[in-house]
Amino acid sequence: MTLAMALALTVTTLAQPYQPTWESLDKRPNPQWFEDAKFGIFIHWGVYSVPSWGPKGKYSEWYWHDMQDPNGETWKFHVKTYGEKFKYQDFAPMFKAELYDPNQWADVFARSGAKYVVCTSKHHEGFSMWPDPNNWNWNAMDIGPHRDLLGELVEAVRARGLRMGFYYSFYEWFNPLYRSDVHRYVDQYMLPQMKDLVTRYKPDIFWPDGEWEHPSKVWRSTEFLAWLFNESPAPKDIAINDRWGKDCRDRHGGFATPEYEFREKNGLLTGKGLFEECQGMGRSFGYNRNETPDEYRSATELLHLLIGTVARGGNLLLDIGPGADGRIPDIMQERLLEMGQWLQVNGDAIYATDRWADAPEMEHVKFTRKGDSFYAICLQWPGRNLSIPNTLGAKEAAAVMLGMEGDLAVSVTGDRIDITMPDVNPGNMPCLHAWCVKVTPKGGKPLR
Repeated sequence: MTLAMALALTVTTLAQPYQPTWESLDKRPNPQWFEDAKFGIFIHWGVYSVPSWGPKGKYSEWYWHDMQDPNGETWKFHVKTYGEKFKYQDFAPMFKAELYDPNQWADVFARSGAKYVVCTSKHHEGFSMWPDPNNWNWNAMDIGPHRDLLGELVEAVRARGLRMGFYYSFYEWFNPLYRSDVHRYVDQYMLPQMKDLVTRYKPDIFWPDGEWEHPSKVWRSTEFLAWLFNESPAPKDIAINDRWGKDCRDRHGGFATPEYEFREKNGLLTGKGLFEECQGMGRSFGYNRNETPDEYRSATELLHLLIGTVARGGNLLLDIGPGADGRIPDIMQERLLEMGQWLQVNGDAIYATDRWADAPEMEHVKFTRKGDSFYAICLQWPGRNLSIPNTLGAKEAAAVMLGMEGDLAVSVTGDRIDITMPDVNPGNMPCLHAWCVKVTPKGGKPLR
């Protein structure tokens, strides 16, 4: 190597802060905007939204996979409803999205109080939701809607001030190239596809999945991430998850991604301390017509899930599954809007808060903290007195209730902080579902 070549290599290396190794990439912190956001919307939408069916408790987006079992419930439903000769690919022309209004979606998301959106760009079925040049006649521009579904949503969501990201499945169940030669699949199809997504739409989040069949070395994940952070046109504060290979979850990448785990501990990915719980309103991610209203959690239950997740130091990515016509089911919209009404009053106790490591254990109270104050979020109305263990050894404290004017009376003793709650009735409650008291202790140990 000549001196000039060595100098050029050195300059290039210095200009590339992240090397294609986990040792280098894991030093990158999660972006602050993501840590502060706390609440995002997950969207599972694709060809599987046409049959929109799965056994109770299962994922409807796995329809093509599950119909391969001749003794399974999905195949029996398929034969009864569509006939034995009807192939999964025949659903694609029926995926028309004729009522899809991305501006209406974005309005609902903004009013829900969510701060970011993660939409399925391609699920395990391999159907691309954008004009994908790598996937002829199995994308939303070539067949079905004949629209750039992702591009329209990106524009609408960002116009409402929300961050926009993509879910992307590494593997595809029935892609012949994947099944015959995974290395060619990654090199000639997957990496070009991911780079096209990033270059076109410059996402704020990249959320891979379907990584579990191979280690990250096979997927060439570190190579892609070095390109993403160093060279791509994506924002420099792009957020990433931990699903980059079967060796990665809870170990490498950005935030950890428990899925319907109700993770009780705070986290988490080594050195990062942040997780994102992803769940649907029922038990499916894609819309499942086999789920009844009894399978959907109430707004109270979903808000308690959000509160509990944030109190443990995480974000909640709450899923919706639109129908094939492009409408978000009414029950999902109602839940989101009701959550948004609560967050309008109580968002200060959720957004940009931190986990309170020394929080006392109380059956119906969760805690978050911000600055010199902590928030006691009551999942049940505590009556006239809210009594909190004085774990800080505070000498005195001030308290207010979010959504109501005036200070609350506070009495501090050696082991308790007793707060007199407002005298309320159903007509003058500041909100429903849960009630937040902001407490600013004085003296004693600092919050951490």
